[in-house]
Amino acid sequence: MAGVMVLTGCNGKGDATSSGADKSPTKAAATGGAGTGTGVASEKPGATASSGSSSAAESPEAVPAASKSPVVTAPTAGGADDGCDHKMPISPDEIAVYRYTPEGGSLSLIVKHGNWGCGSPDSDGAPFETVGKETFIPMDQAAYVTVTNPIVESTENQPIGVQEFLDWLEAHPHSGLVFTYHLGADGAIDRLDEVFTP
Repeated sequence: MAGVMVLTGCNGKGDATSSGADKSPTKAAATGGAGTGTGVASEKPGATASSGSSSAAESPEAVPAASKSPVVTAPTAGGADDGCDHKMPISPDEIAVYRYTPEGGSLSLIVKHGNWGCGSPDSDGAPFETVGKETFIPMDQAAYVTVTNPIVESTENQPIGVQEFLDWLEAHPHSGLVFTYHLGADGAIDRLDEVFTP
């Protein structure tokens, strides 16, 4: 009888130990979940894009001479095991451009921020997935602008005037073409390069 009680006591301890062990992974998982949420909350595309832009903006002519490839190309679609991350952070220097507005006496582009999603094997490239609401970014009237298809018939970036670009936007609203951009010291776009998508 006493032996049976001792065994029961051991089983009781064993259960308590295993239930304690069950609690620690839950605690670790909860901590990991909180860390993931923090990464999402820290997305601030506008602030990131403007950081570090003052030195290049002081000499606008130096911007086109930067060591950039002449063609800005969207990421291509990979195979099933391409390591594509569906939780990519918001791109700090890429926007989808929809329209423009001259309200307030200054030119502003109406855009959405986003990131490159995962392309399917039967597509030409990855899609640019926009998030959030449309925002306004002021643009310098003398900004350096390069474009590709469909604005010009070329797969390589060609320079055009700001007014020519605005005319195209007016004729093709809501196109959502993706551009990389650079902000000058005054917080306005001083360089805009279209990303070629096949």
